[in-house]
Amino acid sequence: MLKPLTTTLSSSCLGSGVRIHHVYFTKQCDLIRSYEGSRFTKTSKGSLHFNSDEQTFSRIGRLKTRCQHQQHVFPNNRAHISADGTHQDQNDASKATLIWRAIKLPIYSVALVPLTVGGAVAYLQTGLFSARRYMTLLASSVLIITWLNLSRSGPLIAAYSSLALGFIGLTWASADARNMRSLLLLGCAIFCGYVYQVLLQCPPFRLSYQGLGEPLCFAAFGPFATTAFYLLLGSTREIIFLPLTHTVLSASMLVGLTTTLILFCSHFHQVEEDIVVGKMSPLVKMGTERGSMVVKGAVLTLYSLLFGLGLCKALPLTCIVLCALTLPIGKLVVNFVEENHKDKGMIFMAKYYCVRLHALFGAAMTAGLVSARILVK
Repeated sequence: MLKPLTTTLSSSCLGSGVRIHHVYFTKQCDLIRSYEGSRFTKTSKGSLHFNSDEQTFSRIGRLKTRCQHQQHVFPNNRAHISADGTHQDQNDASKATLIWRAIKLPIYSVALVPLTVGGAVAYLQTGLFSARRYMTLLASSVLIITWLNLSRSGPLIAAYSSLALGFIGLTWASADARNMRSLLLLGCAIFCGYVYQVLLQCPPFRLSYQGLGEPLCFAAFGPFATTAFYLLLGSTREIIFLPLTHTVLSASMLVGLTTTLILFCSHFHQVEEDIVVGKMSPLVKMGTERGSMVVKGAVLTLYSLLFGLGLCKALPLTCIVLCALTLPIGKLVVNFVEENHKDKGMIFMAKYYCVRLHALFGAAMTAGLVSARILVK
């Protein structure tokens, strides 16, 4: 009976995006307690004797670890195992909250920020902006990311329908701008995302288990996507060849850095589970304490690059001033990770603080680029 329970909990607790119902989870915790109780038997003298079945003991330990992980992943819908062996029900999350967590709307900022920053650099360069092309590219980007998210666990029909619609939108925008270089860059960005999300995390490759996800993320959303959107939103029938300037390359590098920080911080709460399945994420290799130092270094690098690029005039002064206003949220990310990197229940929110930094930094950079064009006029 223990073996099927192990299999069930493994697929439920470790599987991405799988919902575990509160009543079902409570029963699993009750079964674990019953197995724990079976480890002790009374002797004829009334004393307790420990049953040294190492295999059963190790299985129970793994089940408890995964159930505790379940409590952290669904903190508002869990059965808490207290010290006295009883459980406490917590089912306070509303249906709207659960839906919000499932669709992960904040994560789609990774589609909005590269597009908006790329469009702002194009406006700085040319003074042109096409709202119709921008909205088409935004919808297409969201569809592409939806395809990537669905390609692992969702219905294949929905996944490939999203891919087809997204690709049609990108192709139309490229044809309308008469810029095929942008389509090549977007193809590279999509390929990086697909390699990470599908090939590198699924058998037989699983190369993301060696920690290659972050470099791919940086390349996809930074240099490839941001530069491609710059070309698409800055090209017209009159301006066919748009030069790659220091400004767009600098902006794309900063966008890639904030996007990669989201991915890096998403590993903090699942280090133990990554070790179990053999996934060698950066945090598995270095540990959460050193990982918190990496986060601090990444945020310091972000703002150091910002000021450095401003000094060498790769970015306009308005960008430096407005992006500097996001320093408090950067400090919040660093402090939160430093204080909570050992707390799986709290550190789960680190990636959402990184999403805020990513979105606010991108918005500030966009405003700075647009303001620079207006001031020049």
